[in-house]
Amino acid sequence: MPRIDLQTSTGSESFAYTISTPTQDCAESIEQGVPTILLIHPSYTLSAIFHPMFEDPRLRRFNLVAMDLRGHGGTTAKVEDTFTTEIAAEDFLALLDALEISACHVAGVSFGASIALEMAIIAAEKVLSLFMLSPPPFVEPAGTLEGRKEIFECWKEGLLNSDNVAFEDALVGGIQLAYNGTETPFSKALGGVILDSTTRIWAKDHLDIMYTVTVRYLENQAPQDASALARVRCPVLLLHCSADLAYTLESAEELLSTLRAANVDAKLDVLEGAPHMGNVTHPTQVNVFLYDFISAHCPVSSLPQAPTSVQSPFLEELTAFGLLEDEDAEMENSIQTSLSLSRV
Repeated sequence: MPRIDLQTSTGSESFAYTISTPTQDCAESIEQGVPTILLIHPSYTLSAIFHPMFEDPRLRRFNLVAMDLRGHGGTTAKVEDTFTTEIAAEDFLALLDALEISACHVAGVSFGASIALEMAIIAAEKVLSLFMLSPPPFVEPAGTLEGRKEIFECWKEGLLNSDNVAFEDALVGGIQLAYNGTETPFSKALGGVILDSTTRIWAKDHLDIMYTVTVRYLENQAPQDASALARVRCPVLLLHCSADLAYTLESAEELLSTLRAANVDAKLDVLEGAPHMGNVTHPTQVNVFLYDFISAHCPVSSLPQAPTSVQSPFLEELTAFGLLEDEDAEMENSIQTSLSLSRV
C-alpha cells in the first residue's frame, strides 16, 4: 500500500492510502478528469473493508480513494488524547490537497460517516455529495459506548495478563458490534487482516491508542449545532442498516430531521436485514445504493465506460488470510447479477 506524508495538526505524518482508477487497479494518483469517491472506514477496521467496492466495475468508473485512519491499518500518524472527528476530517482534507483533488464525493461508514459530514462542514466546496452508511447520532448511545469500553477492557486484559478468554471476548464483542455475530468468507478474511495490524498498533505498550480511536474520540466529541450543519451544501444520503445493534432507525430519523432543519438536502434509506457494517455482509446492495446516489449527482458524460476487468488492490492480502479465489469470484458474480437488476 502506498504511503503519503501529510501536513497535519500534529506535524508531518505518514498515512497509508489506496487509489484505484478506471484503468489501474493500484495507482499512486488519480486519473484527472474522472470523478472521485473518497471512502472512509469505521473504527476497528481499515481500508480493506472497501474491497467489494474496489472490485465493482460500475464503481470503478470513478477514481476510488481510501486512507487508513490514525491508529488503524498501515498509518503511523501520532494519536493524541485530544483526537476528534474534526482532526480526522482535517487529515482527509489534507489528503485531497496532496493528491490535487479539488472536490469529490465522500462515502463513510459509522465513524467514517461522521468524518465525512465534518469534512462537508469544514470545507463545503470540496464535498460534492455525502453517502453516510450506519450514521452515528451526534451523541453516542450510552449502551453502545459501554459496549465499546467492554471491548477495550477485554482486549487490555487479554494482552496484559495473557488471558486468552478475555482476548477472545474482545474479538467476539467486535464481531457482534460489526456483524451481529454472523460471519461471511469476506468478513473472516477481513478479520484476519485487521487482527494482523491491530495486534501491532494496539499492542500492550500502545493500549492508549486503541482507547482513543475506539472510545475517547466519542467522549471528546461535542454535538454539532445548526449553524455548523448549515454549512453543508451537498446532497446527503443516510443509509440505515435495519439490524444495526449500535444505532437505531429513530436516531437516523432524528439526524435526518436535524439536517433538514439546517436546510441540508438530505434523505434516508434503509438496508433491510443488514448489521452495523452492512457493506461487509451486504456488499452488493450497498454498492448499488452508493452508485445510484452518486451517479444521480454526477454528470454522466464525465464517467468513462465501466472497465471490463478489475481487481481489488486488497485481494492479495485478503487471500493470504483465507479469502479463496472461488469465494471472491462468487462475490463478483453477485455484483454482476446486481448490476443487471439495479436501476440504470
